[in-house]
Amino acid sequence: RMIVGVLTRQFAQERGDEVALVDDERTRTWAELDERCNRLIHALRSAGLAAGDTISIVAGNRCEWVELAIACSQTGIVFVPANWHFVAPELAYVIADSGSRAVVAGHRFAELTSEALADERCSGVELALIASSEPTSGFASFEDFVASGDTSEPDNQTLGGPMFYTSGTTGNPKGVRGSILGTGDTPAEVLQLVSAGISTFLPEAGTTALCGPIYHSAQFAFSVFPMLGGSSIVMQHHYDSAGLLDLIDEHKVTNVHLVPTQMKRLVDLDEAVREGFDGSSVEVVLHGAAPCPPAVKRRMIDWWGPIITEYYGSTEGSIISTIDSQEWLDHGGSVGKPSDMVEVIVVDDAGERLGNNEAGTLYFRNLLGTDFEYHNAPEKTAEAHLEPGVFTTGDIGYLDDDGYLWLSDRKIDMIISGGVNIYPAEIEKVLGGHDLVGDVAVIGVPNEEFGEEVKAIIVPNDGVEPGDSLTSTLLSFAREQMAGYKVPRSVEYVESLPRTGTGKIRKRELRERFWPD
Repeated sequence: RMIVGVLTRQFAQERGDEVALVDDERTRTWAELDERCNRLIHALRSAGLAAGDTISIVAGNRCEWVELAIACSQTGIVFVPANWHFVAPELAYVIADSGSRAVVAGHRFAELTSEALADERCSGVELALIASSEPTSGFASFEDFVASGDTSEPDNQTLGGPMFYTSGTTGNPKGVRGSILGTGDTPAEVLQLVSAGISTFLPEAGTTALCGPIYHSAQFAFSVFPMLGGSSIVMQHHYDSAGLLDLIDEHKVTNVHLVPTQMKRLVDLDEAVREGFDGSSVEVVLHGAAPCPPAVKRRMIDWWGPIITEYYGSTEGSIISTIDSQEWLDHGGSVGKPSDMVEVIVVDDAGERLGNNEAGTLYFRNLLGTDFEYHNAPEKTAEAHLEPGVFTTGDIGYLDDDGYLWLSDRKIDMIISGGVNIYPAEIEKVLGGHDLVGDVAVIGVPNEEFGEEVKAIIVPNDGVEPGDSLTSTLLSFAREQMAGYKVPRSVEYVESLPRTGTGKIRKRELRERFWPD
C-alpha cells in the first residue's frame, strides 16, 4: 500500500472529526477528506484514467485542489498545476503539451478553461469537470463526479504526483517531470522520504497557512507534503496581508511560506494592525523564490522573532540550501548550507570543477538518486545536465570555506518579480511579432515592492512614431497574448539595440544604467 493511502486513512481513523482543510468557503475534516479521496480514486478509474495518465488542474486555492492532488498521488496519475493567470492560448499550450486527458477547473476560471479547451490543440481532453455550485456549459459537475465513486479504500495504489511547468529561455514553458512519476511501481519509501525531508523544517502535525498560489511548486511542497504528515491547511485564494494575520491567529497557524513581496506588504501594514497581531502560534516562516531586501527581512525578524528560514531551490531540484535567522544575520547574503541530500558542484565554462571561493556555474546532484526531465524537450533536459543526475538551474555562485553557498549572479536573463520567474524571451517573442516593432529587448529593472519589474526596450519599425499611442497599442496586444504579470510595466524607445557579432542582445549593457550598484 502506498504511504499516502495509509496516512490519509490513519488520520481519518485517529482524528476524523478534526479539521484537515479550510478555504474561503468551507472546511473538511480528516474523515471527510479521506472519504472524498477514496471516492475520487474510484471515479477517476471508472472514467478510464490510470497510472501514467495526466490531468490539468485550473483551480484556485481551494479544498478540491488538494483532494484531487492527494487522489492522483495514490493512483499513479500525473497532475499539472496550471497557472490561473494564463490567458487561454497559454493554458491551451500547457494542456496540450502535457497530454492531459482530463481538466478540472475552479468556478473562477470556467471561462478561461472553456476558451482554452476550444483550442484544437486540446482535442485529446476527454473529461472536463467544474468545481462549482452552478451548472456550467461544457463541464460536468466535480461534486457529482466525486459522489459517483465508492467510499471503500482503493486497492493497487501507486504513486503519482505533480508536473509543474516552468518557463524556458526559448519562450514556451516546459513541464518538469520527476523521473519516478507515473511509472506505476515506485516504492512508497521515496514519497515518505520527500515528505519527511520537507517536514523537517516544520512542526509535527501543525497547521499550515497557504497564502500564495498552490500552482507554484514551493507553495505546493510546503502545504501538501506536510499534510501527508498530519498537518492541516488553511488557505487564502487572494493574498491579503491583514487577512493573513487574522487567519494565523484564528486557526493557530504554526507555519507559513512567504515570498519577499508578501513580507514587504506585511511590514508595511498600519502600526495598529501589526500591534493587534498575536502570532504566538507561529513557529516557522519559510521564504524563498527571490532575494529579499535585507531591510525588509530584518523588520520581519524584529516583529515575528528569529523564526524565519530562507531556502534556495528550484522546481527542478526542490530545496538545495537553507539558512535560519541567526545564520542569516551572521552571514548576510549567503543562501545557507546545502542540504545533506544535495551535492553542490561548481564548474567553469570549460566544465572543470572549481574549488572554494571560486565562482562558476552551479550544478547539483540529489544523493537520493532522484532526477527530472523536461517533458517533450530532451534537448532542454540535456542542456540542463552536466551528466545524468547532475543538473543546473543556470545560476552562478560559489561555496565558501565554511560550506555556505553564495550566489554571484542570477540566471542570465530571468526576471524575478514578486517571487515569480519571468522569462524575457517569451515576452520578446510576442512583442517582436507585432508589425509595428522592429526589434525588442526585455529586461528587469528595480521595483521597490516586487524586487524587479518588466521593462521593454523597443526599436519601432521604419516610419512608426514612438510615443504613448504606440505604447498603448503594444501593451494592449501583449495583454491579449500573455498573463498580466508578464506584460511590461514600462516601455522605452531607442534607435537600435546593442548586439554581439552572433546577433545576441548584450543585455548587460541595457541593464547597467538601471542597476548602477
